[in-house]
Amino acid sequence: MNSSQPPTPESPASRDTDAARTAAKGRPTRSRKEAEAARRRPLVVSDRKEARRRDRERSRTRQMEAQQALVTGDEAKMPLQHRGPERRRVRDLVDTRHNVAEYFFPVALVFMIVALVLPLIDQSLYLAMSTLLIALLWGGIAICVIDAFFLRRRLRAALTEEFGEVKRGLVGYGIMRAIQIRRFRLPKPQVKHGGAPVEPKKSRAKR
Repeated sequence: MNSSQPPTPESPASRDTDAARTAAKGRPTRSRKEAEAARRRPLVVSDRKEARRRDRERSRTRQMEAQQALVTGDEAKMPLQHRGPERRRVRDLVDTRHNVAEYFFPVALVFMIVALVLPLIDQSLYLAMSTLLIALLWGGIAICVIDAFFLRRRLRAALTEEFGEVKRGLVGYGIMRAIQIRRFRLPKPQVKHGGAPVEPKKSRAKR
């Protein structure tokens, strides 16, 4: 005698219930295996153009933050070549003193403009003043070199005293900063001439 029972046919009510669930969601219910596979699928951007666009936006944001940090003095977001206590100390040492080069180069620019314009106005006057202009330019360059020599000695002495050594590139970093006009230096000076800290600019009160 066969004890196995024939399979019970699916009732119409059960079929109607499954059909109603599928119609309500708009799609058939996923199996457990399909759901687990979907969770393991990596979340990546398949569109390469979209990925490149996002990379450009992130890069632009980082550049804007770094540029703003050069103005505000936020060292954590500055470019790598300006970070570190040694470089901050070099900047402060340069910014506290009156460097000859920061005054000479604007004057030299005026001399060059005069040398270009003067022949168009008066050739004889240009011939008479050309020797004087050349002497002033070379004399100014010589004074800048001497001043840079004294700055180099001061930087090396201060860095050796505070940090025990002078890392490569620090002295050149300071001399290049000394050549620049003060208002155009980046990062912005955090000390005034003489060593007093620069006061943060106060926003104007709204009228």
